[in-house]
Amino acid sequence: MRQAQENGSGTGALAASALAAFILVTGAAGPAAANDYPTVAVADYVMGCMAANGETPDALRQCACSIDVVASLLSYDDYTQAETVLRMRQVSGGGEKMALFRETPATKLMVDRLRRAQVEAEVRCFF
Repeated sequence: MRQAQENGSGTGALAASALAAFILVTGAAGPAAANDYPTVAVADYVMGCMAANGETPDALRQCACSIDVVASLLSYDDYTQAETVLRMRQVSGGGEKMALFRETPATKLMVDRLRRAQVEAEVRCFF
C-alpha cells in the first residue's frame, strides 16, 4: 500500500477504504445517528454515565462514545420509550396499572433492545 501511495496509484482505493472505515466507526450506516438525539438527552445520558463511572476526562470520553453507540443502534423514539418504561418500573405501587410496564412482552422487548445497545456500547467504549 505504501508503494501505491508513493507513486500516486491506489488513491481512489485508499479514499474508499477511509470512507468505509468512517461509516463503520460513526455508525452512519445504522438506523440512527447520534445527532438525531436532542442535546439535552445526550447530556443527560453522559452526566448519568459519568456519575456511575467517575467524573474524569476518560469517563467523559467513554460516556460520550457510549451514547453515540446507543444512538447508532436505537432511534430516539425507541430510546425514549424504553427509558420511560424503566422509569415507570421504578414507581412503587400502582397495582394493575403498573403491570403494563413490568409484565407485557412489548415493554420487555423495548427494555431488552435498550439493554443490548448499552452492552454493545460498553464493549466498544469501556474496554
